[in-house]
Amino acid sequence: MIKEVKTADAPQAIGPYSQGIVANGFVFCSGQIPLDPETGEIIGDTIQSQTEQSLKNLFEVLKAAGSSPGRVVKTTVLLQNMEDFGEMNKVYERMFGGFKPARAAFAVKTLPKNVLVEIEAVATV
Repeated sequence: MIKEVKTADAPQAIGPYSQGIVANGFVFCSGQIPLDPETGEIIGDTIQSQTEQSLKNLFEVLKAAGSSPGRVVKTTVLLQNMEDFGEMNKVYERMFGGFKPARAAFAVKTLPKNVLVEIEAVATV
């Protein structure tokens, strides 16, 4: 059975996709960028503030799916600039509270709304 995840506590999808999909005991979370869920405005102008907001949004999607950060098995981090990796990593580690899911990180040319970071995840429910 496949179920769409919807929550007002994370930014609404801005295209033909879902915030997340629950299937076969997993939740597949779409990439989250640092948008304020209420206003749709970008939060922060540093990699630290944008990483924190992106993870807050991701954690809300996980919560709506019946999961949590401690159940994440894999994340993918997209960065506009790989030079931001170290500072992103500090916030990521703090926000995950020492839990270490598998992860891939890539530098990409641009991200939606020209943000500095986007983070997606797969977790158990």
